Amino acid sequence: MRIFFSVGEPSGDLHGSNLIRHLKSQSFVQDGRPAQIECVGFGGPKMEAAGCHLHYDLTTLAVMFFWQALKNLRFFFKLIGQADQYFAENEVDAVVLIDYPGFNWWIARKAKKHGIPVFYYGVPQMWAWAPWRIKKIKRFVDHVICKLPFEAKWFQDRGCNATYVGHPYFDQIEHQELDSEFLEQMSSDTGPLLTLLPGSRDQEVESVLPILLDAAAEVLETLPNCRVAVASYNQKQLEVAQEQISQLNQELPIDVFVDRTPELMQTADVCLACSGSVSLELMHYRKPTIIVFKVRRWMMWAQSIMLNAKYITLVNLMATNDIRKTTWNAYDPDAPDAEETVMPEYLTTGNPSSSVAKRAIELLSDNAKRNQAIYRLDELAQKYARPGATRRAGDYLATQLGLTAVPTGDEFENQSARKSA
Repeated sequence: MRIFFSVGEPSGDLHGSNLIRHLKSQSFVQDGRPAQIECVGFGGPKMEAAGCHLHYDLTTLAVMFFWQALKNLRFFFKLIGQADQYFAENEVDAVVLIDYPGFNWWIARKAKKHGIPVFYYGVPQMWAWAPWRIKKIKRFVDHVICKLPFEAKWFQDRGCNATYVGHPYFDQIEHQELDSEFLEQMSSDTGPLLTLLPGSRDQEVESVLPILLDAAAEVLETLPNCRVAVASYNQKQLEVAQEQISQLNQELPIDVFVDRTPELMQTADVCLACSGSVSLELMHYRKPTIIVFKVRRWMMWAQSIMLNAKYITLVNLMATNDIRKTTWNAYDPDAPDAEETVMPEYLTTGNPSSSVAKRAIELLSDNAKRNQAIYRLDELAQKYARPGATRRAGDYLATQLGLTAVPTGDEFENQSARKSA
């Protein structure tokens, strides 16, 4: 049983690796005979470590915007051609796509040409952007595996074979091993902690971090006993953060850390974050958060036409009864008639640092407001922040491919005990 993966984002590499690890941990039979699962394709280092034979580390080409993709267009088509040739020359039982839609549509197209069933795990957010692309899903994807609770019905209503399994971030969080000494150190220091989370992509850091730092500077003017920490994704981004801090017109007690993001979330009193899946992790930790996402003017104009969801933050979308946008303008949490959200979010072309700072100061200094925010996050987390998505996705994939898991060890004993009872 050979499964071809196509994954291009660091987050997808993480979820893909966990899915591969789960599949490889199972003993399967097919038509009464043992079946071994082989995983190949495009992914990242985590998938490779989990046992996937990589044809190329696609995470090195993770891009956000059109012109960046355009620069790599020739190489992308080379990889698509390689996948097409592999499908033609090898027996492939399924293709699993995770995120990365611009590239993965082409992989799906090639797979269907060769009659290979396609599973999309972490499907593009069509309910938010360009819903007319549903035709691609219906044409090229056999199984839509949804991470968000409202997605399955949206796709089912449009004629797609969709199932909801939950978000795999919560599986990863459940198995995180945190640095206890670092946690103790951060928790024992006096003063509230404001954690800045500028994202994992270089483009995000370059555009969002200056806003977060400006906001932090204003917070420190009002709350000088506040501690500020920046969670950097890698050493390069740490150096960028340190350079940006040095360019501020004042010396500020802002520390920068690498590979300490979960610890800095857990010990934070309030967080300022770039929009993305990190909001789910912040929901898990019940951390009051303000979201910032900066775009160019043409992108703000484009979203006014193309964006169909009223929020950009996943947690806010999970908390609302109706995700549909009712106005051309981006949601503005400071507007007089703005709906209150779990995580105030700023989709902006400018620098809303003063507004962000004002909200952060309120949360840091007003226990009642902070506790109210924590209560709303707890309500959502109780409902949606549950582990098991990876297992459910893997079991669904195996079932659709005609595989039956063979219980072993304690699992077999537990099943036997239940039958005897």
